[in-house]
Parts: sequence; C-alpha cells; structure tokens
Amino acid sequence: MVPSTQLSILIPVFNERTLLPRLLKRVHAALPDLRREIIIVDDCSRDGTREWLRATFGEDEVTLAGFADGPDGEPCPILRTAGDTAATSNNAPVVVRTVFHAQNQGKGAALRTALRVASGDVLVIQDADLEYDPADLVPMWNLIAEGHADVVYGSRFYGRPHRCLNYHHFLANKLISFLFSVLYNQILSDLEVCYKMFRREVCSLLTLRSNDFGFEIEFSANVARAPSIRIYEVGISYYGRSYAEGKKINWRDGLKALWYIFRFRFTAPLHR
Repeated sequence: MVPSTQLSILIPVFNERTLLPRLLKRVHAALPDLRREIIIVDDCSRDGTREWLRATFGEDEVTLAGFADGPDGEPCPILRTAGDTAATSNNAPVVVRTVFHAQNQGKGAALRTALRVASGDVLVIQDADLEYDPADLVPMWNLIAEGHADVVYGSRFYGRPHRCLNYHHFLANKLISFLFSVLYNQILSDLEVCYKMFRREVCSLLTLRSNDFGFEIEFSANVARAPSIRIYEVGISYYGRSYAEGKKINWRDGLKALWYIFRFRFTAPLHR
C-alpha cells in the first residue's frame, strides 16, 4: 500500500477510566511509521471516563505527540500544538477524535458511530481494556498492506499467550464459532474476538444495525456472505479479565449470539 495510507483505530469505551490511558499509550506505540487516527466513542460512561476524555482531548480533532508519566504513574497524553515541529517518538502523526453518546446504547452502536466518523483506508476494532495487545496489530496490518487480505481476524487460539479463565466461556466461544463456520461455510476459529481489521472498501458491503455485542456476529455474517472478500486469521495474545476485574460480556450475550447466527444466515441478503 502507498505510504500515505491511514489506519483508523476504533475504540468503543464504557467505564474504563483506569485502563484507557494505558491502552492509548500502547495503541500510540503500535505501527509508529504509519499514519493513524484514533476514534474514541464514549458510550455514556459513568466512572469519569468521559470527563477525562473531555479534559484531555476536548471534542475537536487533536494530534497526539506522545505520553509522559504522571505523578501517580498514569500515562498522560501530550498533544501537539499548532506550529509545533518538535520531533516525537513516532515518525507519523496520530490524530485523536472523540465522540460522546448522550445515552448508553451498547458496543455495537458505539462501533457504528466510529465507522461513520473514521476516514482511514484501513480500519481496526480495539477494545478499551487491556485484554488485547496493540503490538498484535502489526502482523494483521502486514497481511493487508502486502495485498493478501481484505479482512483479518485475530485468533486467541493459535498458540499465543492466553489467560486461562472460565471454561464455559471457552466452550461457548467454540460452539458459536463452530456453528457459524458450518452455516456460513467459512473457517473462523474465534468469532467473538475483538480484533478485526479491514479495508475501507469492505464497509461498502456492510449493513450493520446491532447495538449490542451482536455486532460481532452481524459484521462476520456480512463478510462471510460476500464471496469477493479475502479473509485471514492471525494468532494474537489474550490477557482476559475476570468479572471482578471488569469483564462485561455475560451468558445472555452468548445466547443472543446463537440467535444472531441463525437470524443473519437466513434473512434477506445483508449487502447494500
């Protein structure tokens, strides 16, 4: 891909005040030679996240120059001011755009908002917690930049570090991925994974309406039913959280996912 290519990193946020600054520092450090924009959509957080975002980035587009360590060890974003030509640790600019939902609508709604705002040639979904390592975006990016793939999924089941947590979560994910692969004739080992990177052209083939975690299924159903799209998977690390540590998805979302798999398979064609 040409050097001017831009990557849009879509971050839906809900109540992640303590982790978001650390996550943004890691996102900023990934793919430093690539032009990037970070789209943060706060889904009406109630823990101080939206107040921190407004105080740090405002509501306009800003350029992120780097990070400094605050007195409490929390990473503090450094913004590039107009006319500032000082060298930073990154070779390419990183633009940050923040959007604030007036009421909580769900992860899918936040991602659909981010998709409308994003302007990059390639887009990737990034959760706001620290369960995923932005360093894993590099091999995903390479597959697209080298012309092999249109969509790249991360997979937590390809031999990378994977925190051992609840077996029923693992079993549910495997069941959901298995049923999806059978019904859509597509091999995907980790359907519920956060990391999905895709070319902008893929967006023209998507019809997305889900507001909740069903976005994961609906996105994949759209992609799997478009025979022209080349799909790849790469192994990624997973530093999962327990419910005590803030994990949000639950068994109800698993039941909904099973319903969505059948619903999106046997409804009218989804593509625009």
